[in-house]
Amino acid sequence: MRQFLRSPLGIALLICLSLGGLDFWAPFSSFYWNKVAPLLASPASERVVIVTMDEGSDPTTGDAAALLERIRREMPRSVFFDAKVAYGVNEAGDAQLARAIASFGQDFTYVVRSQKPDQFGSADFRLPPSQIVAPSQIAVSAWTTNFTYKALSAPYRVILDGREYPTVSTVIAGRHRGVQSEYYPDFSVAPATIPLVSGRSLREGRLPKGILAGRTVVLTSDQSAMVGYFGSPIVQPIAVDIAVAEALRKPLSLSTSFVPMLAMVALAVLATRRIRFKRLRALLYLLTVSVVIALPMYLRTLGIVCEPDGSVAFMVIYAGIRGWQKRTHRIQHTSLSGLPNLAALSSLPIEVGRDVVVVVVARYEEIMATLPRELHGEVARQIARRLSVGSGANEIYHGESGHFAWTEEARPLEMQLNHLEGLRALFSAPLQIGEHTFDTNIHFGLDRNEGLDASTRVNSALASANEALGNGRSIELFESQRLVEAPWELSLHARIEEGLRNGEIWLAFQPQWDFAQGRVSGAEALIRWNHPTRGPIAPDAFILQAERAGRIDTLTYWVLEEAISAALTLNALGPRFQMSINLSAQMVDKADLVTNFAEIVRRRGIEPSLLTIEVTETSSVRNRPAACHNLTRLREMGFRLSIDDFGTGEASLAYLADLPSDELKLDRRFVSRLIDSERDRVIITSTIALAHALHQSVVAEGIEDAATFALLREFGCDQAQGYYLGRPQPFAVFLSDYEAGRRYAISDV
Repeated sequence: MRQFLRSPLGIALLICLSLGGLDFWAPFSSFYWNKVAPLLASPASERVVIVTMDEGSDPTTGDAAALLERIRREMPRSVFFDAKVAYGVNEAGDAQLARAIASFGQDFTYVVRSQKPDQFGSADFRLPPSQIVAPSQIAVSAWTTNFTYKALSAPYRVILDGREYPTVSTVIAGRHRGVQSEYYPDFSVAPATIPLVSGRSLREGRLPKGILAGRTVVLTSDQSAMVGYFGSPIVQPIAVDIAVAEALRKPLSLSTSFVPMLAMVALAVLATRRIRFKRLRALLYLLTVSVVIALPMYLRTLGIVCEPDGSVAFMVIYAGIRGWQKRTHRIQHTSLSGLPNLAALSSLPIEVGRDVVVVVVARYEEIMATLPRELHGEVARQIARRLSVGSGANEIYHGESGHFAWTEEARPLEMQLNHLEGLRALFSAPLQIGEHTFDTNIHFGLDRNEGLDASTRVNSALASANEALGNGRSIELFESQRLVEAPWELSLHARIEEGLRNGEIWLAFQPQWDFAQGRVSGAEALIRWNHPTRGPIAPDAFILQAERAGRIDTLTYWVLEEAISAALTLNALGPRFQMSINLSAQMVDKADLVTNFAEIVRRRGIEPSLLTIEVTETSSVRNRPAACHNLTRLREMGFRLSIDDFGTGEASLAYLADLPSDELKLDRRFVSRLIDSERDRVIITSTIALAHALHQSVVAEGIEDAATFALLREFGCDQAQGYYLGRPQPFAVFLSDYEAGRRYAISDV
């Protein structure tokens, strides 16, 4: 079932069923029936005649009574009164109209119209005064319409104020119930052909005698055309009721929606696609389309409504998906060189006992850049010929970025590695492309993980080839253990988002001791991740992955928000408390960094000077001038800047000269050797003196014993941080210790 739902047929069916339930195809259905209805319609019979009141849209009751009396003398079969008259204006006229209506007895029907389409409530109808129409029956005209107000269906009966009233078409047709609770137009009558008689001509005696005898007469005045009729221009509303009454005289008036025909068409397509002969398949598809167009027309003549819109939409969607698939298949399975590409190899089953080999050609893009486009294919073909000769493979698959792949019989690993090294010798001779000569060097990726699908094995070999190129190695073997870790590493950014939501990722706070004040005066906010199955994950591991995946912004701004919350709480307790956060080198040159930081501190209502931003390792910054500019602006706003891990990596004297800063953090590698290394003591004392000369404070991190702590205080270090003073801990624990005034077990303070 899952495979079927992923097929073009299944996808098209799901789309049609989903959108069909939302009436998404209504515009197409309206267009179809507007075109088809005139083909189905025939002239109306003479059983029903419309008599129009010519005095205007709001005649008096006296005018209506006089015309009804004239109609009665013509001996009609029955009379329907569909005129708008003003009651209560002329009492004599009202009485005259009541007498005229009563003279017809049970052969008189008063028509009441809904004031708005698709409305069937009591408030939507204006019933006439009972003293005027008491002897006669009342019928209502209420239609369900589409978005263009074309009539779609009507109920057999409508309940108003607890009383049932028949609808007009059912009374005219003499049919008061059907298979379904609604009836439907079948377009067998063109409303414009219904006989029409002028009331003025009737009163003046200018019509043949007995013209209305034995007929159903509908007396109507001007009405706003609220309901339309497919295939017809604007007509009087009563004409729709009369035309649909003809449909009710047929045995059936029911609707099957679009689902039955959609199912039939889907089965037809399913059967047709299994036919091997293309011409016969095309003929059957054409026949199916013809049936979809013609069958609803025929069924409508029988009184059965079967909408074609879903079926036509299904065939259009199915044809579009199939066409797109075929085009994609052609594109994906052939490279610009004319060779089959890596997607073609990935789609083939790889037999047991065969290795997948991928070659990447070093500097391939540079070679392509120096050649005219018409020679690009020749480069790939020459490389493929050498690989085919050396490997014995009949088919070499080509990737557009200088990758070539094939499968070959698996050999013992040592023998296979020697074989590939020998294959490299074929490329000691340069390539001759036209007048151009190129030296080439190739690197191999090898996958020997039998039992995995072809796509996984090709991608594994491809990743190994790229790794070999990056590491400068001839061959890299993709080990199966890497496949186990790959899903975790490749989806790490999504897992980070989940971890932030469910609390797996949290902030730990490590205290910073101020030597001059003799108290904890600050803390560094450190991100932590406790995964439910993998346990604690080292920050360096997931932060590096977050930087590579472009998700470090999310983590950084989350840390800033949480650190601000902690800083506000701690500063509310009394003495000034400084909060430090780390800023990734991947962010320092971003154009929106300063704006985002400014907006956050403004929204949170915190002084920027209470926050220290620690930066390090700017060697990976792409735009160093922009980074320096951003850091300068942050410092001007009031943020304190700290150079982290000073003395290691990029955090050198040049770094100190280029970047504005307020603080230096001595790296733990120097601090940990302070007791035993005279050289490290000189470095630390010199650094402290340099920092103080530049009006900067010094923080020593990595302090793990009392002797180191005491020596740093003696050297004039400003602040201390390390396990000796306190480990990173959840904020609730940190806050409890801070409020209690603990001094973190410093025996010699």
